[in-house]
Amino acid sequence: MKLVVGLGNPGKKYENTRHNIGFMVLDYFLNSNDWKKKFDGFYQIQSFGLEKVIFLKPTTYMNLSGNSVLKVKNFYNISLEDILIIQDDMDLSFGTYKIKKNSSSGGHNGIKSIIQSLGSDRFARLKIGIAHSKTSDSIGHVLGKFSKEELLIINNYYSIYQKIIDSFINQGIDYTMNHYRDWEK
Repeated sequence: MKLVVGLGNPGKKYENTRHNIGFMVLDYFLNSNDWKKKFDGFYQIQSFGLEKVIFLKPTTYMNLSGNSVLKVKNFYNISLEDILIIQDDMDLSFGTYKIKKNSSSGGHNGIKSIIQSLGSDRFARLKIGIAHSKTSDSIGHVLGKFSKEELLIINNYYSIYQKIIDSFINQGIDYTMNHYRDWEK
């Protein structure tokens, strides 16, 4: 069993904000509104061949995401190596990505919470670039809404994010990291 977590903040106020790219990628990947509420989040269980996958959108707000992830991990006894977290990253160019495992939080509060809750950093991450702001502070930038132009760019990149998630589910993180090398402009 695998766990794929999209990070974000719940509520209409945060829809289409840069910090919610994890929620948005999961919504695109699943193309389903069949979310159930449990584990301090919204979740779905899907089968991909012989592999069952739990998809999770924590509703604890970003800074407490680890509470929700830990609940699912413990309930289903999921190993750390079978967890993929989808997050935003200001240090990457807009729309580009990096696939990482066993690494620090890089200052991302959601990842800090997950590392603290799990007591480990031995999980995979799909980091999606939202770039640094040229006009606002970091908090204003990550909580700011995507522009129309940015949404068009993200819409063009969803298919690659989808392929990465498929690869993680079916092939594992090592194959995925080798096959989908980091893409940075």
